[in-house]
Amino acid sequence: MNPGVITDTFTGKGRLMDHSTLATLLLASSFTQQLLPLSQQLLPILQQLAQLLQHFGSQPPTPSSTDTFERSLHDLTRTLGRTVLQWAFNHCESDSHAARPPRLTVAGDTYRRRGQHPNTLATLFGPVCVRRLLYEPCERGMKSLHPLEHELGIVAGCATPALADRVGQWAAQQPQRAVLAILRRDHDIHWSQATLRKVTRQIRDDLEPCRHAAQCQRVQEWLRQAQHRRGRHRPALVVGRDGIQVPLRHGCYREGAVATVSVFDRRGRRLGTVYLGRMPQAEQTTLSAQLTALVQEVLRGWDGPPPRLAYVTDGGWHPTDYYRRVLRRLEDPRRPGQRLCWERIIDFYHATLYVTQLAEALFGDSPQGRRWARRMRQRLKGIHGVTRLLQSAAGHRQQRALTGAEEKAFGRAYRYLQKRRRFLQYSRYRGDGLPLGSGVTEAACKTVFTHRLKQSGMRWGLAGGQVIVDLRVLWLSGVWAEAQATSLQARVAAEEGSRSGLVHHEAKKTA
Repeated sequence: MNPGVITDTFTGKGRLMDHSTLATLLLASSFTQQLLPLSQQLLPILQQLAQLLQHFGSQPPTPSSTDTFERSLHDLTRTLGRTVLQWAFNHCESDSHAARPPRLTVAGDTYRRRGQHPNTLATLFGPVCVRRLLYEPCERGMKSLHPLEHELGIVAGCATPALADRVGQWAAQQPQRAVLAILRRDHDIHWSQATLRKVTRQIRDDLEPCRHAAQCQRVQEWLRQAQHRRGRHRPALVVGRDGIQVPLRHGCYREGAVATVSVFDRRGRRLGTVYLGRMPQAEQTTLSAQLTALVQEVLRGWDGPPPRLAYVTDGGWHPTDYYRRVLRRLEDPRRPGQRLCWERIIDFYHATLYVTQLAEALFGDSPQGRRWARRMRQRLKGIHGVTRLLQSAAGHRQQRALTGAEEKAFGRAYRYLQKRRRFLQYSRYRGDGLPLGSGVTEAACKTVFTHRLKQSGMRWGLAGGQVIVDLRVLWLSGVWAEAQATSLQARVAAEEGSRSGLVHHEAKKTA
């Protein structure tokens, strides 16, 4: 064996390498003959890489030369990846037509094989051209089949799974103009808005069926963490929901909705939250069904001590109606026939708004009224706080002559607090380690909707807006990776099922 010498580009020193040994190992591989055509395509790229290394190492490094070197290396690696990916994809399907049956029967429909047709696919490295066999339907009005694209998991007929995954995450966080700019700048992909929406919708359709299981698993993980932490409280599962006005087309606004499921540990600290969101819908039935299913599945799969259950919202119609009709009537999945015990909590900040209304009705906009409201807000957090608040308000009412408008405002605020006094026991809630406010849910309105769907000039259709909301819910809940992994596994299973459903025409005829 004759050793060869390789010169280090940066140091100029030589080092020995047994070229014959390397060549022997390569030639011994059965895959070498297939790699030779690819090697010929990669050789010019490797020569450019060598020139780039030599040029950078031939002069003292500077910030400018380092920047140029890194950017050029990035472009070369993209070219290298694109070349390898295109070669690999084009070798997945044999060039010989004998490797594929001339006819297929899928779900009772027959397709005949045609030649290979090119298609440009968007990848992380840029666009690649792939030639794949086409199966044409024997009957008119049906779509043709491209088996290779199904096997590769191509999304919407134009994007690889890896790129589509990134596109979905970008679309969840940024407007479509920003996403298209990222694709042009970083991946040399020039899509239209229609193509971007098609890919985004397909990603949502693939991930949404996996959201429920991923969120249940994440909440149960938090419950296990909470159970093993130190503290004097029971871990708490806290549910909330709220509404938000969403800008729709033609300039109108309608109420969308969000829901949250959070876990609090033994010290009353929040460990995490998963989110649900829905574009405007009559009665918010879909959100209610999703929230109910999520709570039931979490509790059904939880094998530890029962957590404390709390429902923290404002006093709006939809949150109250959901509690009355659904939540308080839910059966314990682990104890059939017994209802779950929920602690209903009216958001403290929402309750203090009615304290302010009482003060304004009694004292007007005066320093005395502001001082009284401040004292009552503090008193509301104490033992028998709402009772003491109402007694003080009634006492001042007897001492003052109110106008008709003031009397009406006073009565409305007083009756609201009196009617909901059993949901305003903040001293007990605090002693049990439960949250006093619905800040998590109110923040969800901003993170799910406002930050993405209510930017300047935005108007939405219900279907298009729901695509973004669903993607954003997955991203904010921290379950995107789990849902994506499950989705890819489901696509593999579906592909295997479709293969088993394919009937070769010759085999069917022989049978």
